[in-house]
Amino acid sequence: MKKFSLNKLVVALIIFLPIYFAVAALGTKFGLWGWQFSLGTLIVSGGPILLGLTALVAVIALIAALLRKPRKGWIVPVAGIVIPLAAFAMLATTGTTAEANPIHDISTDTSNPPQFSAETMQAREQAGANALNDYQTPLGETEMYSGAAPELAIKSHAQIINETYADLAPLPLGGASQADALAAVAAAMANMGFDDIRTDAQAGRVEGVAETFWFGFKDDVVARVGENEIDFRSVSRVGQSDLGANADRIAELRDAVSGQIGQR
Repeated sequence: MKKFSLNKLVVALIIFLPIYFAVAALGTKFGLWGWQFSLGTLIVSGGPILLGLTALVAVIALIAALLRKPRKGWIVPVAGIVIPLAAFAMLATTGTTAEANPIHDISTDTSNPPQFSAETMQAREQAGANALNDYQTPLGETEMYSGAAPELAIKSHAQIINETYADLAPLPLGGASQADALAAVAAAMANMGFDDIRTDAQAGRVEGVAETFWFGFKDDVVARVGENEIDFRSVSRVGQSDLGANADRIAELRDAVSGQIGQR
């Protein structure tokens, strides 16, 4: 195969890489296949194979370019090596992030986390969502984490949240009324693009559904407005680790609400 043909193949593979991963993620979002197939088969299993193939072809193209004089056409092969290596690094980083964020149910109140309404629980059941576990129960005693490493199995949701997300805290109401706080939460959820926002003034509760752009993962979010403060909870419907997404969402929602009621 001629050098220019190898370089063209490298370019084609480089262009195909982002298309492949985007289709793998968006296919789940649009219901073409399940998230397990997308993550497990297409990305975790198929992704490294495609990246390795791209790097291999690029290495061959680079050798061919360096062996011939004048030594030209080496930039494309180098890019074909660097890009897969960067992608491998990203996958490795994702694995590390998952280990650092082993749970997917986060709340600012680990003693008495806000509860979801019957409507939300029904929606979760219909979607085949993860079960909601007691925050004080060691993970190893739950079905999802029954095979967890011993150092993780002995910890509860409350322990992990307090250790990993120590900065998360309820939002003081200050001088804001409960009605104003409920309205502020609902408005903040709308601004963040939540769906199915519901306010129950009697229960002091606002709920919404957040959907990720990639994969279309849905997370249920609830805010409980008490007499003195607002507590937040965000729970993924599927998956074990949330890669820190729920804690980040709570922090963003808390900041948005605090800006409207003038509290920190």
